[in-house]
Amino acid sequence: MSPAKSILRLLGRITIVAIAGAFITVVGLQYARIIGKNAGMAAQLAAARNDVRSLEAKRAEQAQHIRRLSDPAGAIPEIHDKLHLVGDRETIIYIKKHGDGP
Repeated sequence: MSPAKSILRLLGRITIVAIAGAFITVVGLQYARIIGKNAGMAAQLAAARNDVRSLEAKRAEQAQHIRRLSDPAGAIPEIHDKLHLVGDRETIIYIKKHGDGP
């Protein structure tokens, strides 16, 4: 085989390897971008789920508070606490918290 043919053959192989390498690089970069985007979206989804859980807990707490205040037996103690009132045979005890300093 002549030296010109072997050089052309070598250049052809180098070209094919370069094209394949470029293709693999482009595909790899695209996957890396997509994986990064998916990781960001997964973090956002986890944060949204945490927000939903906390809002559901708050809603349940508020519903319980509404049920308690809808019943006069539950509303009267709340009213007394807010207005600092006492009923018959009741006493208000105030506790003052002392600080660490003088």
